[in-house]
Amino acid sequence: MASKQKCRARSAETIKQYQPKKTTLASKAALLRLTLLGTASIMGISVTTATAEEVRLNDLVVTSTGVGTERATHAGNITKLDKREIDIVGPAAPSEILNRAPGTFIQQGSGQEHLTAIRSPVLSGGAGAGSFLYLEDGVPFRAAGFANVNGLFDAVIETADSVEIVRGPGSALYGSNAVHGLVNILSETPSTTAQTRVRTWVGPHGSKQFNGTTTGGTGNHAARLSLVLNEDNGYRDDSGFGQQKAHLRYDYRAGNDYIRATFAAQNLNQETAGFVEGNDAYRVDGLRKSNPNPEAYRDAWSTRLAVRWEHDFSDGTTLAVTPYARLNRMNFLMHFLPGQPTETNGHWSSGVQTAYFMDLEGGHQIIVGADLEYTDGFLREFQTGPTTFGVFVQGLHYDYDVEAAVAAPFIHSVWSVSEDTKLTAGARLEYTRYDYTNNAPDNTVGRFQRTPDRVDEFFDVTPKLGITHAFDESLIGFANLARGARAPQTTDLYRLQNLQVPGEVESEETDSVEIGARGQTGGLTYEVATYYMEKSNFFFRDSAGLNAPNGETEHYGIEVEAAAPIGFGFDLAGSATYAVHKFTFNRPAAAASNSIRSGDDIDTAPRTLASLRLGRDFWNDRLRAELEWVHVGDYAADPGQTSIYEGHDLLNLRARFTVNEGFDLYGRVTNLTDERYADRADIIVRGGTATERYFPGEERALFIGAGFRF
Repeated sequence: MASKQKCRARSAETIKQYQPKKTTLASKAALLRLTLLGTASIMGISVTTATAEEVRLNDLVVTSTGVGTERATHAGNITKLDKREIDIVGPAAPSEILNRAPGTFIQQGSGQEHLTAIRSPVLSGGAGAGSFLYLEDGVPFRAAGFANVNGLFDAVIETADSVEIVRGPGSALYGSNAVHGLVNILSETPSTTAQTRVRTWVGPHGSKQFNGTTTGGTGNHAARLSLVLNEDNGYRDDSGFGQQKAHLRYDYRAGNDYIRATFAAQNLNQETAGFVEGNDAYRVDGLRKSNPNPEAYRDAWSTRLAVRWEHDFSDGTTLAVTPYARLNRMNFLMHFLPGQPTETNGHWSSGVQTAYFMDLEGGHQIIVGADLEYTDGFLREFQTGPTTFGVFVQGLHYDYDVEAAVAAPFIHSVWSVSEDTKLTAGARLEYTRYDYTNNAPDNTVGRFQRTPDRVDEFFDVTPKLGITHAFDESLIGFANLARGARAPQTTDLYRLQNLQVPGEVESEETDSVEIGARGQTGGLTYEVATYYMEKSNFFFRDSAGLNAPNGETEHYGIEVEAAAPIGFGFDLAGSATYAVHKFTFNRPAAAASNSIRSGDDIDTAPRTLASLRLGRDFWNDRLRAELEWVHVGDYAADPGQTSIYEGHDLLNLRARFTVNEGFDLYGRVTNLTDERYADRADIIVRGGTATERYFPGEERALFIGAGFRF
């Protein structure tokens, strides 16, 4: 790595099996199937994908109810990215695997930074942190009001068993932040059979990755230890990162009891490359590798511990209790803001999740429970540089502590209306209390308002209603109505600006309706979903850096994922999305780029996304090769639609060759055609002048790796 990076080391019960009977509904099923596939075709969406990535109806998904549930009974969309996909992708960043899911767009920033879109525009700030719920085995990485906009860098995806993605509001089991979607990283189960797997990758600009997992046990006890070491000098000047992750899991099962204990930790030391500025700067070879902010950095570490205990009672009911604790710290230069202040934040929290599962006669199930959490967090923002534009003042901006308490009872139920039809109903009541203490003077300096000590409380109710119906054994239809809500992020409440009124920020709410189907016909397996959502109390920061509370937006679209063999040993796998995300309010501004007009597309919200993979197995399945096409449509870089990024299309080539039972070789070429593109296009307004800025995408790059099993 660069010299200033060298040696940096700062510190199961399930819902009743869904077995639809054979019926005479074949013609009705065929008609619905043709309608769904025809709709996708009209939208210009490919619906064929790979046998290695089938939408299997009998797949078990955990995110639906917290335990293994057949995908067929899930009353809504859900995508499962399994270990086979993780294995061949070998993700160096979460975006490389998660962007395979429909309706999902992770914009990669510098190093391990990213911004997320799930049935939404790409969101930043408090909206980006608080609109998505990131989980590991069902437990959030961060406390709800203290989320991280780059929240996925805590995840140990490299050695995970699978990743489940739900688009739109989550079920009643999930509260604040499950507004636009949730991502659940599922760790690999340990085995009593001793086994070790190791993989290494090397690539350009000093890129090196090592990940390994080892497992073993005896009798009722088993454990697994996984490690990930990642280092990259960066393809841009004075950039790069080193990251270390560890994950330990212990399982115990005996009689009516099951215990799963997990401990995870990560450390990130990053030298950050800032935006390059100017019209189409990402295309200019003299600029795309430059770093206007060589002083920028991000240091972050986190630890978390969770223990899940399940007990099966003699009457067939099950109790699950999961206490957990977490601790994290982060320090970084806000290079993307005028004045470039430094922010230091962190929190520790502890809580418990409880759920009581009751299977009733007739194939019904009820889950009742409550989640409790306490958090103690802090934030400090300080600008060492001179005052900029008269309002970004030198000195202390913010220094505060927040204690938070959350209590959330819920009920989730599944009712067998008939052998073919199941109704899902639930609700969650969530109470949030923030106790804020200001450690700075109670005044306003420049743009920064330090409000006096205060207490804020929020009470959110999120009902859910869904239905699944088996038209025949190979076609399941689903529909749901859901509300997602979240209490404001603490940064939205207490990092106020001079024109804001303390206490004006309210809980964000999203109401969603979704209709879809999943099934199989011939060799084709698929899931199609259409949706419409309305969001109120949208809080965001515009390109001039001004906070804007109480926005309103609408979101609608169609999403497809599917898999099919296409002959001659080839298979296709992919997903595609057509979605519209619009402002439904007006907000005039002096700068045209900041003006919001009702009916305009929201900035950084491409209408089209696609990922299509052509694969083939050779030599008795010893060699797997895959060519991937990644499409990102054009989008506005600013709310006023004054600058449009044209989008991009990329090709990636991946291969895995099994030399023998204990040795694999891997290779991948990213950006095969060496396109000039931007990972992110944005606008910043300084002193009334709008400037285009970009995170340039990397040129063609070759990575090779080896895997060992023993």
